[in-house]
Amino acid sequence: MACANLVKLNAASSSWIGQKSPFGQRSQGSSTRRVSFSIRANSYTDELVQTAKTIASPGRGILAIDESNATCGKRLASIGLDNTETNRQAYRQLLLTTPSLGEYISGAILFEETLYQSTTDGKKFVDCLRDENIVPGIKVDKGLVPLPGSNNESWCQGLDGLASRSAEYYKQGARFAKWRTVVSIPCGPSALAVKEAAWGLARYAAISQDNGLVPIVEPEILLDGDHPIDRTLEVAEKVWSGVFYYLAENNVVFEGILLKPSMVTPGAEHKEKASADTIAKYTLTMLKRRVPPAVPGIMFLSGGQSEVQATLNLNAMNQSPNPWHVSFSYARALQNTVLKTWQGRPDNVEAAQKSLLVRAKANSLAQLGRYSAEGESEEATKGMFVKGYTY
Repeated sequence: MACANLVKLNAASSSWIGQKSPFGQRSQGSSTRRVSFSIRANSYTDELVQTAKTIASPGRGILAIDESNATCGKRLASIGLDNTETNRQAYRQLLLTTPSLGEYISGAILFEETLYQSTTDGKKFVDCLRDENIVPGIKVDKGLVPLPGSNNESWCQGLDGLASRSAEYYKQGARFAKWRTVVSIPCGPSALAVKEAAWGLARYAAISQDNGLVPIVEPEILLDGDHPIDRTLEVAEKVWSGVFYYLAENNVVFEGILLKPSMVTPGAEHKEKASADTIAKYTLTMLKRRVPPAVPGIMFLSGGQSEVQATLNLNAMNQSPNPWHVSFSYARALQNTVLKTWQGRPDNVEAAQKSLLVRAKANSLAQLGRYSAEGESEEATKGMFVKGYTY
């Protein structure tokens, strides 16, 4: 756990502050006055920075399979499977044992159930990931609930007991965490909802770092609405401004975090769709205005876009150098074709794993700015937007 140490600035860094006033005169009624600063010391800091750098490595991104059991059940239902632990285990085993997955994937976000599960042969899923040089991660929030006093908006719960849970997750092998909260443009968003989202993310991030987990900071701007892209940009800038203000207030080490923002797009019901180049321009504008270059990686959520569109947008953002590693943390945009290929049948596992590698490789190329949509399947071009839920 971190502790606060009082440290004295040495001569090279400005000596003791307070000897003279800013205008060259001594403070009234006193001689020399010493001021010390509280510096947050964390025994995990070096490890956090290294973990973040490993995840933000060239040509790689994150596989997000952290959906709750209820949400996973909806995906299984789409191919006619019951929502049982056995079926959830079988699907996640398919994903996490894909040969050569680590060539394109640097981290995998797991649900708590998955973190403690093993393959049918008894090998822990976290060990399957480590063998591929993939960092295991864990979803730590407890979901969205109504925010009293707001405009029908939500806040994310889960801070109670987070420190002890995070310590246990670290012991189990997790090295990064994810906390998702949302902001709705049609709902305002209200100042209360924006502040609650930013503060909650900052508290989660500080607690995660104190327990050895790199926090993924994710204030998702929902796609719901018919607003233009300029409105999304305005809201995104406001939200991220608040997020970084409170991250700093909570002494979060910026070099030991990752971000998971929404891409800046028009509302899903807006009459004019934006091109990949336009989305890249607006998204990078927002990031450059609000995100310090100390942050190692920007790992985008796919936001209900089709597999191909999410990859095209990422590719467009990597056509010129960025201050951060700009990559992906996709769920459905990596898994949609995989699930439909598998259909719950053991004899389809190999084909489904190959389809996962196709999507992972495509996004790896997009992270490097080298992706082309030529030869993509028709299935991969279909949108996946669900109102109120986009990751």
